Amino acid sequence: MRRVAPLTRLFVANRGEIAVRIIRACRALGIETVVGYSTADRTGLPARLADRAVCIGPPSASASYLDIGVVVEAAKGTGCSGLHPGYGFLSERAELPEACEEEGLVFVGPRAELIRDLGDKARARELAEKAGIPVAAGSSPLESAAEAGRLAGDVGFPLLLKAVAGGGGRGMKIVRSAAEVADRFDTASAEAREAFGDGRLYLERYVEHGRHVEVQLMGDRHGRLAHLGERDCSIQRRHQKLIEEAPAAGIPPGRRDEIVAAALAFGETLRYDDVGTVEFLYDLDRDSFFFLEMNTRVQVEHPVTEMVTGADIVATQLAVAAGAPLPAFDPQPVGHAIECRITAESAARGFLPVPGHIDDWQPPTGDGIRVDTHCFPGADVPPYYDSLLAKLIVHGADRADAAERMAAALDRFVVAGVPTTIDVHRFILDHPDYRADRVHTGWVEATALPDFLQARNTL
Repeated sequence: MRRVAPLTRLFVANRGEIAVRIIRACRALGIETVVGYSTADRTGLPARLADRAVCIGPPSASASYLDIGVVVEAAKGTGCSGLHPGYGFLSERAELPEACEEEGLVFVGPRAELIRDLGDKARARELAEKAGIPVAAGSSPLESAAEAGRLAGDVGFPLLLKAVAGGGGRGMKIVRSAAEVADRFDTASAEAREAFGDGRLYLERYVEHGRHVEVQLMGDRHGRLAHLGERDCSIQRRHQKLIEEAPAAGIPPGRRDEIVAAALAFGETLRYDDVGTVEFLYDLDRDSFFFLEMNTRVQVEHPVTEMVTGADIVATQLAVAAGAPLPAFDPQPVGHAIECRITAESAARGFLPVPGHIDDWQPPTGDGIRVDTHCFPGADVPPYYDSLLAKLIVHGADRADAAERMAAALDRFVVAGVPTTIDVHRFILDHPDYRADRVHTGWVEATALPDFLQARNTL
């Protein structure tokens, strides 16, 4: 039986904007917060905002944010009753909720077995198939490049080699012919082993023109499950999301309903009991969809769902973890929301992350504008972690209105001291393909970025 208890003091086991988001949600609920920080984040905004901040180690994530023993010990030592992992770092490690259970801490997240099963992408495919959810043609985990070569013909080219323990595009390679299988297998396996400590791969049919659609689920400890609609995350570079929207505008209404129903069916089969996101790929050429994966944590892009539904996903997550029943949700979206992920990267240098010191920071403000960030004038951007600076979220009456408002907000976003991707987002927002919603998961790399770089070179 999972531990359920009032959350009076919460340990925030993360950094950056998601740590700030959790701290502010706790403050609104009257929950004290303790944040664990590495020495590189000693002067960061989470450490300033939390009721208490404790150092959990040196800058290296493996010796601080990724050390389960250190994190749980810090939570216990500061008298916390629960722990929130945010996203990234330990959020998808089943060992963390198990350690919390052993130490009498409430874990803000789903059951350990769900994290373990759904973190294994091949196992997640099996569970989806058993639940009657469409999955792409593919394979079980592969033993070798030779086996991949033997099975590739059955799947058909082009295909994807994907990491069993993967996420974020790491350990993922497109294979367009039999001659490429062995080399791509070795590269993808090495990447997966480096990123996840697990080099296993599997095959999956590759969709040239697809839309990445995900459904936000929320379950509680009493067996109730609800959805908060869907999002479109098709604006990607190297399988990393750049812009997200809610609702998903590029999907026929009938197919959208089927996708949401499939997500709910999957969640009910799993008896899912926290925040979770079921991700699908919609094949534009075949007018069909299939299951990709399920993420067992709060997503980076959750604010677009909050903007169109009025829900507070993090606050609800905290209440559910403490044993409260899930509140009634109206999943019907009001208007349209767009989120741009602003990162400290140089487009001119191949989107290389660039650490540094923020000399000036003036985010836009106004009706329908939200900025989730941990940055401020004088803040440092350390070289050890993700380069995300802020999420700029804009709400409008419809997609066209939201796009206009986002373009105007990007124009008013002032950052000095480090390069950012604001100009890339601004270019995408003005692109005729984007405005007409003629995009797919490969559109950024095939069209938008070449157009952007050409435009820069002609200035």
